[in-house]
Amino acid sequence: MKMFNKKGQGISINVIIIAAIALLVLVILSVLLIRSGGNVVTGTSCAGVGGTCSSSCSDLSEGTKIYSPHPTAKCTDSNDKCCIILG
Repeated sequence: MKMFNKKGQGISINVIIIAAIALLVLVILSVLLIRSGGNVVTGTSCAGVGGTCSSSCSDLSEGTKIYSPHPTAKCTDSNDKCCIILG
């Protein structure tokens, strides 16, 4: 009777290395997303875009500074507009 040398089937080293690299990439991407996620609220506020809240942007305009309403930035008072300097 012949003795067969049976080797167990396992995960190859290549698969383990690729999985480790993929896991490292996912960790790095998640850290970057979590860090930048905190800036979402600041970026949508009027102060975050460098604007000034006012009931009318024309009241702020003086001399060479011309203010225009920002299309998406929000002020704490819903009646105010976020005014940014043009140019």
